[in-house]
Amino acid sequence: MTLRRPVGVEEEFLVVDLESRRLTPLAQAMLDRLPGEGFAAELQRSVVETNSTPCEDLMDVRAELVRLRGALRAAAEPLGVGIIASGTTPLAGVDGFTISPGRRYQYLSDSYQFLAQEQLICGAQVHVEIDDRDVAVLAVQRVEPWLPALLALSASSPYWQDADSGYASSRALAWQRWPTAGPVGPFGSAAEYDRAADDLVASGVIEDTGMVYFDIRLSAHVPTVELRVCDSCPLVDDVVLLGGLFRALVVRESEAVVKGMPPAGEDRVALLRAANWRAARSGLEGDLLSPLNSRPMSAPKLITWLLDDLRPTLEELGDWEVVSELADEALRRGSSASRQRGAHARDGRPQDAVDLLLQETRRS
Repeated sequence: MTLRRPVGVEEEFLVVDLESRRLTPLAQAMLDRLPGEGFAAELQRSVVETNSTPCEDLMDVRAELVRLRGALRAAAEPLGVGIIASGTTPLAGVDGFTISPGRRYQYLSDSYQFLAQEQLICGAQVHVEIDDRDVAVLAVQRVEPWLPALLALSASSPYWQDADSGYASSRALAWQRWPTAGPVGPFGSAAEYDRAADDLVASGVIEDTGMVYFDIRLSAHVPTVELRVCDSCPLVDDVVLLGGLFRALVVRESEAVVKGMPPAGEDRVALLRAANWRAARSGLEGDLLSPLNSRPMSAPKLITWLLDDLRPTLEELGDWEVVSELADEALRRGSSASRQRGAHARDGRPQDAVDLLLQETRRS
């Protein structure tokens, strides 16, 4: 069996008042009721983050995510608030736009102005352990053409500032405004990657290498590669699915790098950006672009193709049954963006979309 590389997940959650269903700046009050390890503040006071312990088994990843979400709910309920895992919220409210205290957050607000002030977006980041940074930097560029499929699976942010954005993931579009966001590379080695990160810091555009926000990046602090394109997902099983698919991609492409195998498709920045835009536009309910020839293909068909393509690696990892079942379920129910719009449309109440997110985030 192929070595299972540990998987860790960072999830960001929006904090909402249970009466108004709007954002409320009570993340720190929740954190005061929680242990320090595994929980953190974010730029906006209405956002809170969890950090899982790395696990090799996907069911252990799931159990860890359920544990962290349960602890958040327990801290939230006495305050009259709830948590939702989604890229944005159907109902924002002015109280949500409140910058957290601290020198770093003040730097972000002062330096980036409305980018920071509108940073009411939440993502799910997946880390996969990989020790050899030279292999890692080549592998992530081979994985990158498949990232739009993972974005489509996660799409949960149809709303932007209380209105339907017309996109399945408005978060993805908002995130791309940051100066270091977007495709990685091209880089031929870890040294080239590190020089580029250091040059970005030296330019004064970012403060440190932790602000290199490539869609997929080498961690600045731990020996992992990190997936950064995905929305937060209300259903914990969708996060597990993303973790399983991303690990299989990293494992397969790392092994291909070591064996000297050529990449399967082209890695052109313009087409990568177009493919990510396409995924953000329609999620699972429209076309994606094929990583091999950039031609349109229905999202379910492309994701089924990805699953079949990864099957040998998933079987070697012992993940095939879990990942294939979760993928089938995700495709059957459609994107969170579509489900939110459906809840909203039934009675024309955005509160119903918030209630759906509260319910799905609570479900384990």
